[in-house]
Amino acid sequence: MTKADLIDEVSRLAELTRKDSEVIVETIFDSVVRSLRAGDKIEIRGFGSFRTRQRRPRVGRNPKTGERVEVPAKKIPFFKPSKELKDLVNEGTASSTPAASAPPPATPPTA
Repeated sequence: MTKADLIDEVSRLAELTRKDSEVIVETIFDSVVRSLRAGDKIEIRGFGSFRTRQRRPRVGRNPKTGERVEVPAKKIPFFKPSKELKDLVNEGTASSTPAASAPPPATPPTA
């Protein structure tokens, strides 16, 4: 799903104009980015949490030339899904593949 698809979905479900839906989606994304920049953690119950993690500086290599490159320390955004979200995503997969969740049948030992 793209941002445009999300805007269309909000517009359709909330019965709003596309312009109003775009403002809502942009406002939410901007709020998330501002909070992460400030170092805050964002927790949305039943969905997951966003936070930043610190990466240490390291020495990398240019894949084309093999030359050593210093990669500076930086913060990266990190998303941890909630248990509810994981369960919802995996809801249909457990019933469609019963062999994956059931143990293999026992084979009698041969003499």
